[in-house]
Amino acid sequence: MPLGREPPGAGHDLLVAPSRFGPKEAEHGADGGQAHGAVAERLRPEPVLVVLEPVGQLLGDGLVQAGGQQSSDALVCHDLGVPATPLAAAILAGGLGRRFDGRDKSRLVVRGQPIIVRQVDVLQRLTPDVFVVARDRARFADLGLPVHLDLVEGAGALGGIYTALEATSADRVLVVAGDLPFLSEALLRELAARAGDHDGAWVDTARGAEPLLACYRRHAAARIRAALDAGDFKAAHLDRYLRMASIDETALARFGPIDELLANVNTPEDYARIQ
Repeated sequence: MPLGREPPGAGHDLLVAPSRFGPKEAEHGADGGQAHGAVAERLRPEPVLVVLEPVGQLLGDGLVQAGGQQSSDALVCHDLGVPATPLAAAILAGGLGRRFDGRDKSRLVVRGQPIIVRQVDVLQRLTPDVFVVARDRARFADLGLPVHLDLVEGAGALGGIYTALEATSADRVLVVAGDLPFLSEALLRELAARAGDHDGAWVDTARGAEPLLACYRRHAAARIRAALDAGDFKAAHLDRYLRMASIDETALARFGPIDELLANVNTPEDYARIQ
């Protein structure tokens, strides 16, 4: 029998080793006697090598990463090999940086890295579908990420959220402001989980709701567009239009120091404080 090759399988190589014994020896053991050995010698099959070729690394849905490591995306159904509830992540970086003399806040260095680089590192642990919403693609070309321009010019943060939801086919979209240097992977994962039974989920403490530390369901885009068309551009008003699950102060404290989790860089004073 010649060397055989099976069609591609589930992504693993399988070696079928040659049998050392014939049928009788396999039944009675290697010391079954010469008579049996002679029969076995005549009946011994030729070895067959069966190779199941890998289908390929499924980087598109985050199931298999380089090096054979399992993805950390908890929203993937590994048994079926397909995403159960696809997740995307958007960094909103469309601000004008007026308080920083026009400098891009997302490029400010915190603990040795630009804020946006720190954010991408965290978000890519959750999903390979990470992108930027901004006014200018060229500013972020070095990141190697898709950059989507605001669909509603001058609509502020709410317009950025709307653009993020329209830019992807994912069911849930994490949305973070580009000036949050201390994103928590565990917190973002919790927001994505809580969004499942609502239109979205956000952090909501005594400081107020955090619409740019949140996860939204894609179907919420229509209601957000209705708010924009009605002239309501305040992202903090989203709970008037959407059913939002919340992570309150008590729950938030489980993920780390609240002042760090919510720290953002709105002013030079903020920047100096977190250095």
